[in-house]
Amino acid sequence: MMTTLFNSIIPAAIAIATVFLFGCTGEIIMEKAGHLNLGIPGIMCMGTVGGCVGVRICVLMFGTHTINWFVLVLLTLIFSALFSCIGALIYAFLTVSLKCNQNVTGLALTTFGAGFADYFMTAINKSNFAGASKVIRYSLPFASNLGVFGKIFLDHGVLVYIAIAIAIATSLILSKTRIGLSLRAIGENPATADAAGINITKYKYLAIIIGSIIAGFGGVFYVMDYVGGSWENSFTIQAFGWLAIALVIFTVWKPALAIAGSIVFGILYVVPYYTSGISFAQMKILNLLPYVVTVIVLIITSIVGRKNVQPPQSLGMSYFREER
Repeated sequence: MMTTLFNSIIPAAIAIATVFLFGCTGEIIMEKAGHLNLGIPGIMCMGTVGGCVGVRICVLMFGTHTINWFVLVLLTLIFSALFSCIGALIYAFLTVSLKCNQNVTGLALTTFGAGFADYFMTAINKSNFAGASKVIRYSLPFASNLGVFGKIFLDHGVLVYIAIAIAIATSLILSKTRIGLSLRAIGENPATADAAGINITKYKYLAIIIGSIIAGFGGVFYVMDYVGGSWENSFTIQAFGWLAIALVIFTVWKPALAIAGSIVFGILYVVPYYTSGISFAQMKILNLLPYVVTVIVLIITSIVGRKNVQPPQSLGMSYFREER
């Protein structure tokens, strides 16, 4: 069992955890600005389409067998960011500028993003995705020679390490910089932040755009790394988007803690697939464990009542400056 744990379960958990980590980090940034974006699953779908467009352009430029690794990763992330921005701007315009209900807008965006992805992906030639995926998943060549350590920590594509770096950078920015302080102030009390001279609209727009871009990378990772360039199970991206939102609660709005939390969610997600002798129905029940754990954490944090484990006070509420 221990051999299976270190050689199979943990590496697989880290891989799928990267999807959760991208989505969770992006959602935390938005929630710190007071926006509960339930459109994350849709934005992840849109970011995936953008990343696939970037892959297709790179294949057309270099050919299947001469793809440049750096250019491929760069174009994939750039186009993913551009397509994620479309969803971000729709959500920001409706909830920040027009003060629409955040929950309704987010749910509508999820529906739109899923339909957007299904429609546009039918027009993209996906025949070269498997080859491009191998390039994106390229890991250090000596990782396999380092035994369990190499398998767990080094045998991953570059997007895994980018996700971890983004989560750490986000944690430092939110806790150690003036920008992070201003963003947290907006999420807690936008009226006070406005009175202090902070541009509420600018910060909210930037938080939504940056958070959406990061979340979009999660969808790209799932298709172009985790499943090897396949679009057959694209509907799963939406499910992972909801798990990423749940992970925000599990990690009590702390990006650094999201790294460990995403791995925990990853383990809970993959363990049923490595458990012998269970039926399909039992496997689906076990897949509910991340949600159950999230509910338990939510109950515990509500009972504890400490401010540092509570959501931002203005989360989900539109800011009307004239009511200041």
